[in-house]
Amino acid sequence: MRAGPPCPAGTTFTGPGAPPLPAAGAFRPVRHVRGPPAAGSDPGTHSRGSAAPRRRGRQRGALFGGGRQRAARAGPAQARKEEALPAPPSREPRGTGCASGLGGARLGAGGCRGSALPARNMDVRSRNYLLMNRQALENDIKTSYIMDRMISDEVLTLQEEERVKQQNTRKERAAMLINIILTKDNNSYRSFYNALLHEGYKDLAALLQDGIPAVLSGNRKSSMDGMTSYVKTILCEGGVPQRPVVFVTRPKLVDAIKKKLYCLGSDPGWVTVYGMAGCGKTVLTAEALRDPQLLEDCFPGGVHWISVGKQDKAGLLIKLQNLCSRLEHDSTLSQRPPLNIEEAKDRLRLLMLRKYPRSLLVLDDIWDSWVLKAFDNQCQVLITSRDRSVTDAVAGNKYEVHVESGLAHEKGLEILSLFVNMKISELPEQANSLVRECKGSPLVISLIGALLRDFPSRWEYYLRQLQNKQFRRIRKSSSYDYEALDEAMSISVEQLDDNYKDYYKDLSILPKDVKVPTKVLCILWDMETEEVEDILQEFVNKSLLFCDRNGKSFHYYLHDLQLDFLTEKNRNQLQELHKNIVNQYKKYYKLNTPVLSQEDCMYWYNFLAYHMAGAKMQQELCDLMFSLDWIKAKTELVGPAHLIHEYVEYSSVLDQKDSTVRENFQEFLSLNGHLLGRQPFPDIIQLGLCQPETSEVYQQAKLHAQRETGTFYLEWVNKKSLKNLYRLVVRPHRDAVYHACFSKDRQRIASCGADKTLQVFKAESGERLLEINAHDDEILCCAFSADGEFVATCSSDKKVKVWNSRTGQCRCVYEEHSEQVNCCQFNNKSGQYLLATCSNDTFIKIWDLNGKYCRNTMIGHENSVNHCRFSPNDEYVASCSTDGTVKLWEARSGNELKSIEIKDFFKNADEQLDDVEVLVKCCSWSRNGNMILVVAKNKLLLFDINTCGLLSQVIVSHHSTIQYCDFCPGDELVAVALSHCSVELWNIKSLSKVAYCRGHMSWVHCVTFSPDGSLFLTSSDDQTIRIWETKKVCKSSDAVLKSELDVVFHNGEVMILAIYNQKDLQLINGNTDKVIMQTAAQESPISCCCLSEDLKFAAFGQESGTIKVLQLSDGKVLKSWEAYRTSVQHCRFTPDCQTLISSAHDSVIQVWNWQLSECVFLRGHKEAIKDFRLLENSKLLSWSFDGTVKVWNIATGNPEKDFACHGGAVLSCAVSPDGSKFSSASADKTAKIWSFESSSVLHELKDHEACVRCCTFSPHNKLLATGDDKGEIRIWDVLTGALLHFCSPVTVDEGEPTHGGWVTDLSFSPDSKMLVSSGGYLKWWNVTTGESLQTFYTNGTNLKSIHVSPNFKLYVTVDNLGILYVLQKF
Repeated sequence: MRAGPPCPAGTTFTGPGAPPLPAAGAFRPVRHVRGPPAAGSDPGTHSRGSAAPRRRGRQRGALFGGGRQRAARAGPAQARKEEALPAPPSREPRGTGCASGLGGARLGAGGCRGSALPARNMDVRSRNYLLMNRQALENDIKTSYIMDRMISDEVLTLQEEERVKQQNTRKERAAMLINIILTKDNNSYRSFYNALLHEGYKDLAALLQDGIPAVLSGNRKSSMDGMTSYVKTILCEGGVPQRPVVFVTRPKLVDAIKKKLYCLGSDPGWVTVYGMAGCGKTVLTAEALRDPQLLEDCFPGGVHWISVGKQDKAGLLIKLQNLCSRLEHDSTLSQRPPLNIEEAKDRLRLLMLRKYPRSLLVLDDIWDSWVLKAFDNQCQVLITSRDRSVTDAVAGNKYEVHVESGLAHEKGLEILSLFVNMKISELPEQANSLVRECKGSPLVISLIGALLRDFPSRWEYYLRQLQNKQFRRIRKSSSYDYEALDEAMSISVEQLDDNYKDYYKDLSILPKDVKVPTKVLCILWDMETEEVEDILQEFVNKSLLFCDRNGKSFHYYLHDLQLDFLTEKNRNQLQELHKNIVNQYKKYYKLNTPVLSQEDCMYWYNFLAYHMAGAKMQQELCDLMFSLDWIKAKTELVGPAHLIHEYVEYSSVLDQKDSTVRENFQEFLSLNGHLLGRQPFPDIIQLGLCQPETSEVYQQAKLHAQRETGTFYLEWVNKKSLKNLYRLVVRPHRDAVYHACFSKDRQRIASCGADKTLQVFKAESGERLLEINAHDDEILCCAFSADGEFVATCSSDKKVKVWNSRTGQCRCVYEEHSEQVNCCQFNNKSGQYLLATCSNDTFIKIWDLNGKYCRNTMIGHENSVNHCRFSPNDEYVASCSTDGTVKLWEARSGNELKSIEIKDFFKNADEQLDDVEVLVKCCSWSRNGNMILVVAKNKLLLFDINTCGLLSQVIVSHHSTIQYCDFCPGDELVAVALSHCSVELWNIKSLSKVAYCRGHMSWVHCVTFSPDGSLFLTSSDDQTIRIWETKKVCKSSDAVLKSELDVVFHNGEVMILAIYNQKDLQLINGNTDKVIMQTAAQESPISCCCLSEDLKFAAFGQESGTIKVLQLSDGKVLKSWEAYRTSVQHCRFTPDCQTLISSAHDSVIQVWNWQLSECVFLRGHKEAIKDFRLLENSKLLSWSFDGTVKVWNIATGNPEKDFACHGGAVLSCAVSPDGSKFSSASADKTAKIWSFESSSVLHELKDHEACVRCCTFSPHNKLLATGDDKGEIRIWDVLTGALLHFCSPVTVDEGEPTHGGWVTDLSFSPDSKMLVSSGGYLKWWNVTTGESLQTFYTNGTNLKSIHVSPNFKLYVTVDNLGILYVLQKF
């Protein structure tokens, strides 16, 4: 039967028939009188209902008290019913007798007659419960039988009993008894509570339940190890096994066993300690019995231990004969051994009842339930077994303790350390792997430890044998037997019925460490749930399987050792077993896929490929893994990392014909997984259409798109020109990623950031290995130790923490810094764990992990220290500070060796130091340790360590600052992370830029090379980490386009004028992606450009203020005009191509007839022009940051209309198709519709919550769409000004809008039924419903505009990475 609720020792019980508390009363040991009491020795003793007078002074612990008889009549059925009632939480008994060494004398069962021993006063809480419930107690109880019980427990004297009996009425007698109890100690309260239970006052006992005082340890003098001589004697005489040579405490399980023993109280019953072979049941049970208080309270008659094991009837009889002989060893009468099991059972019953009342019988290692019938004699029994249901065949109260199958990792290390006599911190690096391979089994870990004690140099050897499953090669030690596990498993399985054996064999192919829902096995066996659960319960009862309840359903799992046993035993049948489960899945689901509402859904998504690979079903596995439907469903549920892992794991099966297809899909997921793993889920078909046309992913996506005719899809026409330089993109954090680093073996990556978590994941697939909520504030840096066993983190919460990189356990916390800690770095050599940290408190500290203390504090900087690093040989530490210096320190002594004034290298034209603070961000050592690279502002500076002389310097960028740098192990390449979303590689010898890496959408905080330099990773504010291949990046081109471009759709062709690499102009055929014309590099960067409608001319403005007109046929500059003193912002041709209109960062618009060299100036705005638009009849509409909109006559230069539109800057204007109205959108969060004719506002649109950045009218003149900086789009009725639809209502992770930022541009389809918008990416909307039709994710973000063809089938834009997109409706 299943266990009832836990019954904490000596504390709470509830419900009718709850077992009583341990016998109360102070304990005074006396020598126990052997043998049964002489006839007539206690003539006054009577059973309940007898009229005979009770003799004054009774024997303590008498078996046949009236309360005992009444309880016995309840019967086993009632006991089981009462056992199932829940018990509220309570206090646990204090103290656990934990000591090695056994011996001593058995505790006596008698006590002092006639008086109670003195004890301390009753707890205040207990007194209060008595006082609160006094009235109810006085009204109901009859005192005579209750006092019998309390006198038996020696908490009430005979004189006190007489005082109670002298009262006249029943209520007065109850009141007197309560008064007496209130003057006594905690034992009196416990005894009174037990008496109420035994006499049938269970409802009254429940009132006192929460006031039960805790059980305290005995106060007798103990030996050195904490055990009394009495306890030693009981354990030794009773045959309780000694502690193993190496013993590690497991206090929770020991306490659980003691609680269940307390639950027995003085009633007969069974406690079952069950679990799989080798989990420590025997050792834990023996440890629980070393508690003096437990033995004193519950088993003063002693403990009798018998190791049973697997027995036939003859073997059991021998065990019984030996036990009876042991129990009779000092008897004056010599008896012959019992001749059969029934005789032995009767002999044992008499011995336990008469000679050893209130003693515990322990039956260790029970295999069969029939064995227990020989011990079913109304005594208290504890059994250890693999079979949970073994007590079903016997009657009485039953309690269970489940021993988990595995030790915690740290406990396993502790056992090893004790065997080899080393500190845990001193164990070799193989120790962690050994414990993991032992699967937490105490038996196996102890076996390995015993062997290592004899052969201390064989760490690697035993690890290799375990990893290769070469169990037979691991020899038996004197104390432990590894093969006992196999033997135990074999015997357990052989005990199963034949049909059950087949079912159990089917479990051989279950994945490790996975809890399998019942539904999976229902599909496997083609059975109903109830049938399957009955079969599995049989396995659970025999500890051959484990069960967890998850809500209404059950989940089952095997321990790793059990799975190893099954795998080894059925090795030749595994392929067929895998094939069977796959076929059963196909039969059940046919062509469908599981849905999330089904309990088995997650199992199939996680392990169907595992079973197909195990079955070597190559075609089925390919069909599954190369299915976009499967990829879409799985990534939406579990993200992309597991799929990437499967492509790597099962590559040998998938690549039997060709690896190309698998590589296509793996690359697709690696580069797009950060999108697939987030909500709202992107359209995987659309993502597939962006893959190269030769890719199998593209081919599948194309077929899907062709079939789904009602869905809006886009073809990326010019995608051939784009080459992905990174191999993996992951999004492990929910906020900015501040730092990431490789482990030394390049297999793992650790990262940290603003979400306060530390993440560890696989470098190959991005599969998460560890997630820790590590700090109370942002984590600024993380670092692997040289051997990869630890990860250090430092945070704005001023703390430094060191974590086990495998288990996630915190090794130590350092709190000596008084300000935020900016950087942490381990030393480079394995063995000695040194950690350097630096902080805003101006100090650098070096910590010794082995000693867990601060080894050195380096004082010398005058401001925040931003970065620190050990030299390659660990002799020095370099530090960078906001005080403008880099300092070198001796690591051993902490002394400052050298200081370099970096601010001296930042001087203005007059050779004076810049007033701007020089913040030294970062430094990196060369591989040989002779040079150090330093980063400050926008410069890289390389210094000689010996002379502190500057070897070289380079200005990386004029537009952004350097956030981080790292030397490639080859010493020539340096990677720098820039604030404008990019990373650059520089050759430090030639001082030339090698590569420009674009991909991030926000600031890049960190760049780090792998130990071999083949990879480097970058982390960013955009929440992603990107892993790049160094060689591939170095071969790439760094050419990029600016976001300012002009597009003309002409005769089915798309002609694009774009700014290339800042100073060149390109004319590109968007259909073919060919460059038709490219200008020579200009002397000043180009800031804007435009095309004439006839495609004969182009114009561009420069940052110097110059405007030039060129001829497209040959790229020749026809005219040049130094128009402005500031950068030109906009330029446009008039329809006749003879006039060019422009604006800059000022309030004047210039109308330049470039052929006649005449210019008209439009002056009237008070602040800079935001933009302008040509109207009919030589009119121009302009809007400005001054909040006004003006209509100009460009022929005369005079303003014709002036609209004071908004209180804030006007950011956009649109003109209605009929030319009668225009709309204005403003930073004041409003949009307005105006009449040209009346110069009045028709509607003010106030519903936006952020700056309204763009607006456009529908072609049929009935709708206006507006977009804001919150990523929201609203569609309005032009006639009434009413809001019709609100787009982008869905938000995703941490409130991020679905549009990915500002809405920068809008355009309606010709039929006014669709709308396209640009912002963080491109989105198409259904105007009628406001629902999203499609999203196109660009590689970058911040799309400034979208150019749309008149037929709404072609779209052109550029992202902030300079990537051009020409999209065509599929």
